[in-house]
Amino acid sequence: MASLLNHLRAALGAALLFCASAIAQATPAQDAALIDAAGRGDSAAVARLIKEGASVKARDGQGRTALLAATHANRVEAARLLIAAGSDVNAKDAIEDSPFLYAGAEGRDDILKMTLAAGADLKSTNRYGGTALIPAAHHGHVETVRILLATKIDKDHVNKLGWTALLEAVILGDGGRAHTEIVRLLVASGANVNLADREGVTPLAHARRRGFATMAAELEKAGGR
Repeated sequence: MASLLNHLRAALGAALLFCASAIAQATPAQDAALIDAAGRGDSAAVARLIKEGASVKARDGQGRTALLAATHANRVEAARLLIAAGSDVNAKDAIEDSPFLYAGAEGRDDILKMTLAAGADLKSTNRYGGTALIPAAHHGHVETVRILLATKIDKDHVNKLGWTALLEAVILGDGGRAHTEIVRLLVASGANVNLADREGVTPLAHARRRGFATMAAELEKAGGR
């Protein structure tokens, strides 16, 4: 019996030593492999590399973390694993994109919800000085806008171009159903319908100039001038 116990203790000690060694010996190659696996959506490899000690803080040549790589490719399960392992949802790359900002801009709604639950910085801005809401409105991502408006994000934030989310929905939108619905959502949420651009042109004036009749009607109804 004593011999068996000693054998088990030795085996357990060896196993613990092996695990500690694997974690301690995580290499830059493993970090790079984690970013690559995240971008490919290889969740099994992501889980294995995290277990082996690959760093969720590691960056590639573009400054991207594994989580940002997963967000770019809309790899939801990989993103879930990385966030659970402590990946920073606000970590920006070389062009000032973060997982939160990119998910908002590109309508990666499942990942966006996860970043919000993990402490996304609603005040963070992209290289154009815009919050996540502004490009979401620009790109016509209706559900993304709805998700962001359910938070305390600044509806009237002005970016480096002098535009709010409402202005971008009008100026950069196509006047179709999606952008018109975004205008309606922004108006309903209390966005300032008369906050003009740098030239003093209001959202309503822009909508009229572009011939967006339905959009203009929504703005008029809300007191637009």
